[in-house]
Amino acid sequence: MKGRVFVIGLGLIGGSLALCIKKEHKESTIIGFDINSEQARLAKMLGVIDTAAESIQEGALSADLIIISAPVNETKAIIELLSDLPLNPEVIVTDTGSTKRKIVASADSLREKGITFIGGHPMAGSHKSGVTAAKEILFENAFYLFTPEGHIENTRLEKLKIWLKGTRAKFLTISPENHDFLTGVVSHFPHIIAASIVRQTEKLASEETLIPRLAAGGFRDITRIASSSPEMWKDILLNNREILIGLLDQWQAEMNGVKNLLDEENSQAIFQYFQQAKQFRDRLPVSEKGAIPAFYDLYVDVPDYPGVISEVTGYLAKEKISITNIRIIETREEIYGILVISFQTEEDRERAEQCIATYSSYETSIG
Repeated sequence: MKGRVFVIGLGLIGGSLALCIKKEHKESTIIGFDINSEQARLAKMLGVIDTAAESIQEGALSADLIIISAPVNETKAIIELLSDLPLNPEVIVTDTGSTKRKIVASADSLREKGITFIGGHPMAGSHKSGVTAAKEILFENAFYLFTPEGHIENTRLEKLKIWLKGTRAKFLTISPENHDFLTGVVSHFPHIIAASIVRQTEKLASEETLIPRLAAGGFRDITRIASSSPEMWKDILLNNREILIGLLDQWQAEMNGVKNLLDEENSQAIFQYFQQAKQFRDRLPVSEKGAIPAFYDLYVDVPDYPGVISEVTGYLAKEKISITNIRIIETREEIYGILVISFQTEEDRERAEQCIATYSSYETSIG
């Protein structure tokens, strides 16, 4: 498809979308803008975009598609700015924000000018950030949620999907309200819980110095999402506050229930509590990409002797399997293996598991 695509915000998400569009629509022109001029320079140098715009006004005026890939509050301000510009009447404006209700409401200013705005949320990410981390496969098989209002013609939504076909994502269409509830349950709320566990542990660590050392294994893994951007999560929480307050009320009731089981020393009920949790979690899809980006970790049970790490990485190098991280863990309760090797994709992890089994007798697990 021919046309001019303007990407506002050249971080991981914006940069990856630009790459997907360039690959699928080779006759299109990708213009980029970032408030950080260094990001825009890098995007041009790396071939993520064709041209860097000096301002939002410069890039937006002749665009056929505008993608706003910015924090939620900035997205609302950019929408207001766009509504004051003489845009191409056929342009489609979309965003990548993690909350939708307030963003879609702010787009009334575009609707009044006859401009199509379709809320979007690609549910993928990485522990890395910036345009240098952008990659074409970031959204592959991930859910990509669209939240068009009732007045949006289906042909406009289908055109947006064609533009984004190169993401190879699974497109779903829901209401802005339903989006914020669903992502509140499976993404926003777990981030609050992870951060609260870390905060409580930090306070206790001031009295017991062994806590940080013992928390270096499984604890660090299960609270991984607490390392997400504080600025981003401040905006997400404030823009989804009503739903999150309700979920926190339910969580307090849940924790009071657990406390009561302990007060009563109810052995059978405690067993059932963990049994039901285990059964539900075990039924969750393993290969699906969900709301929280997956971490493709492989646990390898190796003996402790000099050179064992280079031995394992040597096997992977033979098969040209790239790794993103490798570390030794000391606290391994409920975790099988001493080495944790991280990969970019599930396919790489599966290949690594097969590779290690071929070249050695070391046992592996995905946890």
